[in-house]
Amino acid sequence: MPLLITPFAELELLRQPEYANDPLQAFDAADEYLLEHLAAQALPATSRVLVLNDSFGALAISLRAHAQVLGSGDSYLARLALEKNLVRNGQAFDSVPFIAASQHWQGPFDRVLVRVPKTLALLEEQLIRLQGQLAPGAQVIAGAMIKHLPRAAGDLLEKYIGPVQASLARKKARLLIATAEPRAAAASPYPTRYKLEQPPLELVNHANVFCREGLDIGTRAFLPHLPRDLGDARVADLGCGNGVLGIVSALANPQAHYTLVDESYMAVQSAEQNWQAALGERAVTVRADDGLAGQAPQSLDVVLCNPPFHQQQVVGDFLAWRMFQQAREALVAGGALYIVGNRHLGYHSKLARLFRGVEQVAATPKFVVLKARK
Repeated sequence: MPLLITPFAELELLRQPEYANDPLQAFDAADEYLLEHLAAQALPATSRVLVLNDSFGALAISLRAHAQVLGSGDSYLARLALEKNLVRNGQAFDSVPFIAASQHWQGPFDRVLVRVPKTLALLEEQLIRLQGQLAPGAQVIAGAMIKHLPRAAGDLLEKYIGPVQASLARKKARLLIATAEPRAAAASPYPTRYKLEQPPLELVNHANVFCREGLDIGTRAFLPHLPRDLGDARVADLGCGNGVLGIVSALANPQAHYTLVDESYMAVQSAEQNWQAALGERAVTVRADDGLAGQAPQSLDVVLCNPPFHQQQVVGDFLAWRMFQQAREALVAGGALYIVGNRHLGYHSKLARLFRGVEQVAATPKFVVLKARK
């Protein structure tokens, strides 16, 4: 396993979720570049440093002994990685405080290190929240691999923080360094809202929610085929996003019991608000988690899932496969997993390796809805 070696520390880091023989490492050249840039500034140990979107703890753990570090982001898996990698490197699991993106941090901060996220709306929301939270002379330093660094990221830094200087490229990574200067207070454009006609719902979507501006076409294909007549079944919406699958299912199944789970804190925040708006005080469990890892075995009758096909910029079906495995573990014998997926992903054959029966419930030219019986 390669070590992250910087002027601050030598660290052994694992990605989350863990996979046997994972070819990907838990840091990249952008992490190294950010840390080397900060080391050259010789910050006092009393400096307060906010680290945003640190996927596996590379930045926060490196800096922990050299500054007052606070981590924040929208990923439960990133928080889990931070805690596990702290312990892996001989530190207390809670020695770097973490603030979920659904909550607000308290400055002032002398430096802010940002890994530019895939969703620029999340970056925009984070930069807006930094208003009034930066110390005099503070810098906000954003890093990314060049292929994942859109021009709009620099525009957002300029708009909300101050003048931006782009670094030279190094190992295909680049930094954007913004020096804080007074800016007019900006109101956040998030959360956004959109309406469904059937059932009639208005859905709240915080900045990092998938398909924030409108219902995604996979979910649109899934909704008419959600199971009915579930009685008092225990149902989970796995990877719930804004909660639309679970909420629409709950409206059609008034006696069923629901759990909505996502690894995005902003998704969970959105799902909680949407459930309350649609279903009032009806009991529900909504939580941020590593899929169904925290669910008791054989504790569910039905799982609904529109699985993701990427983790940040890494594309593949590894997260979907893991969700299918988790669903099988959590379902009772005879329980069912319902999914929607692109035809070309071949989920039918993957599910057939885990479940005793797989049937096609519906299809469009692009999507299939499948039912897998345990």
